[in-house]
Amino acid sequence: MIKFGTGGWRAVIGDDFTKQNIQILAKALANKMKSEGVTEKGIVMGYDRRFLAKEAMQWAAMVFAKEGIKAYLINKSSPTPLIMFYVMKHEFPYGMMVTASHNPAIYNGIKVFTAGGRDADEIQTKDIEDYISEIKPSSVEEMDYAEGVKAGLIEEIYPLNEYLDNIIASVNMEAIRQAGLKIALDPLYGVSETSLKTILLTARCEVETIHDRHDTLFGGKLPAPTASTLRTLQTYVVEHKCDIGIATDGDADRIGLIDDKGNFLHPNDILVLLYYYLVKHKGWHGSVVRNIATTHMLDKVAERFGEKCYEVPVGFKYISAKMQETNAIIGGESSGGLTVRGHINGKDGIYAAALLIEMIAVTGKKLSSIMDEIRKECGSIYMEERDYKFTHEKKAAMQKLLMEEKQIPELPEEIDHISYLDGSKVYFKNGGWVIARFSGTEPLLRIFCEMPNIESAKEICGIYEKFLGLEEI
Repeated sequence: MIKFGTGGWRAVIGDDFTKQNIQILAKALANKMKSEGVTEKGIVMGYDRRFLAKEAMQWAAMVFAKEGIKAYLINKSSPTPLIMFYVMKHEFPYGMMVTASHNPAIYNGIKVFTAGGRDADEIQTKDIEDYISEIKPSSVEEMDYAEGVKAGLIEEIYPLNEYLDNIIASVNMEAIRQAGLKIALDPLYGVSETSLKTILLTARCEVETIHDRHDTLFGGKLPAPTASTLRTLQTYVVEHKCDIGIATDGDADRIGLIDDKGNFLHPNDILVLLYYYLVKHKGWHGSVVRNIATTHMLDKVAERFGEKCYEVPVGFKYISAKMQETNAIIGGESSGGLTVRGHINGKDGIYAAALLIEMIAVTGKKLSSIMDEIRKECGSIYMEERDYKFTHEKKAAMQKLLMEEKQIPELPEEIDHISYLDGSKVYFKNGGWVIARFSGTEPLLRIFCEMPNIESAKEICGIYEKFLGLEEI
């Protein structure tokens, strides 16, 4: 029952996310490490604020200890990018993070990181699944936690300062200090507050926080920085006259923004803003990488500066791999995850927030004004996104229709070509596109459409709805 998706293994707590399954996964990874001869360094592990997250980390550590592999446990709930940074900086062969990221509160899960602090790719996760298939639950043994600590096989650490100092050293703190900015934070009951406040207060920003308490139910909402979850932050930014509102998802690897006028900025806009800033204002040179369901506005910005945009399947492992291959400046996805050349090899909402604050300080412009500037230079395009639930039978039928029979509905635009790299994506000759694909982290079908105007994007999504017999959630 342990299957990895695009963002690790995620399961409903008490259903498949159980102590037994967590320890089977730990045993499998321990066996994999032994076969690869990489047990000497050990493994680093962390957890977020989800229910049973700390306990799950400890349950896994007890198995590693029994297997003679030292487990370094980050002993406070922490951002996922901290674990990725620590794996990279201290050259661990593997790391683990107990989190289900932006999934509903009934979920928990585990992300596995490989050498360099990268998300485990599909080859690595398939390998782990193969090791899992060979394990009998009765063969999994654990060492008492206290005994593991006493034996030196479990060590509690808290390297947050090392991670934060790395970010502080990479952004223009002096420019931020001189700007006198007022910033509203919304960690969505997740783990970003300590990190973001430390950075921003060091830069002499005025910082105010909402939704900061520990709530494993995330206030009854998804811990994802979306237009619907950030309405309170929007109101707060306007009423308190903040320069910017920043939100992160449950484990702080994704970011959401509210601009100075109280408008929600889509993650696509954040990627465009940062790429534009790094090229135009910081003078960086290089390409950009996006996944197949992320805005083609990045292509327009790249073209504007004589650079190239690369398209990859959904899953940050593909983005980080392509960035390394092409030495790209920035890579990201429409769900809010991004990273920048020279930082970690995965998503980091904390670093992205710091860089956005630097952008406001260095340019001396509001977010809304910078977005207007980009649209004047590169034009505008509009995206419509829709999510749909389905039964097992319905998924099989849609999978057959879209991916095996390769059917599409009759569409009102002239088609350039169709890709099946990840889902079914239709590219139109007017520069627009539409994709239908199954989520790798949730039981959802997602349809994204980007067109020169929002009416066309909505029309095409509606055509797909009827074609597939769907009802939007």
